Amino acid sequence: MSKHTAEVIIIGGGVNGCAAAYYLAKAGMKDVIVLEGSPSIGHGGSSRNGGGVRQSGRDVRELPLVMYGIRNLWPTLSEELEVDCEYHQDGNLRLGKTEKHREILTRLADSARNVGLDVRMIDGDEVRAINPYLSDEVICASWCPTDGHANPLTTTLGYYKMARRLGVTFITGEPVTELRVIKGKIRQVITPNHVYEGENVLVAAGLDSREILTTVGIDIPMTNSLLECLVTEAQPHMFDQMLGTAEADFYGHQTKHGSFVFGGSSGLERYNKDNGTPVNSSKTAPCICRGIMKYFPDLANAKIVRTWAGWMDASSDGVPSLGTVDEIPGLYVACAFNGHGFGIAPAVGEQLAKLIVTGKTDVDLGELHYDRYKAKI
Repeated sequence: MSKHTAEVIIIGGGVNGCAAAYYLAKAGMKDVIVLEGSPSIGHGGSSRNGGGVRQSGRDVRELPLVMYGIRNLWPTLSEELEVDCEYHQDGNLRLGKTEKHREILTRLADSARNVGLDVRMIDGDEVRAINPYLSDEVICASWCPTDGHANPLTTTLGYYKMARRLGVTFITGEPVTELRVIKGKIRQVITPNHVYEGENVLVAAGLDSREILTTVGIDIPMTNSLLECLVTEAQPHMFDQMLGTAEADFYGHQTKHGSFVFGGSSGLERYNKDNGTPVNSSKTAPCICRGIMKYFPDLANAKIVRTWAGWMDASSDGVPSLGTVDEIPGLYVACAFNGHGFGIAPAVGEQLAKLIVTGKTDVDLGELHYDRYKAKI
């Protein structure tokens, strides 16, 4: 007979839900249930993304949390989870080919430095000194030496495995349809099959979070945005840095196995024709390939062995919603990550677990609180 009551119910078995479950159990709160609507853990973007663990190019409101995770959690995560997360901290080049790109990158770098991030602008010659495979079209880049990348699938499953070992219950194929407030406090989580009861509920269900939260009158403005990734056949080792572009049209890195993982968007995703499958688009992968060839001529003949695509949860203001819901005691949210949820997940999971257990966090989450969307009268 499956378990239907817990101290904490987490909705969403992606990397953020699994991380929160692990850190809750590590803190001694082992009476935790994770409900995942799909048939498997990490089914969505958590295991299908470019693997970036980066600070550069982010909104300054989320930088303190990202910087905390990279400083305190990522360096020892493989040892803690007893799995190879394939974490490499070899820096991030965000590339520019035009003066417009230089302006974008300079603005982002200046704002990040103001909150303490080690990032600086470099010219084309210095870019190619770091990565000699880049074309002469690159005239500048922002360089953040503490950025890196990791394997999203092994990291997600590592959190899942360790949380289970510590006593967390995971139930897949259990989509949540409704939340219920009883006597002014969150209390019940409804699925087509069961009614679950918990003292605390964390909604970390990606794009589905909005529909779930509206059942208790909470509406976080976010929408879907399609991103696509592609994987090349294995290549000889070329470089270890994470790469991106000024306008984020593509990003990626070379894995420990030699293949390249690139992700991006074309700006035409809403106009794609239906290819008969929910995982590929008609425009994005070819667009990414054309961009890669312009930046990396040596990859022009690399074969693409697979692609995948999916909807990310994009917020109206570009940063996630994290923390408590003041109107409903016991309700917490972690959603609208704008495609940046993987790299920030260890910090999100650890800090939300501390918030649930102690009522406090080490990092101020105030600027990411959902109440920023309330009408200002």
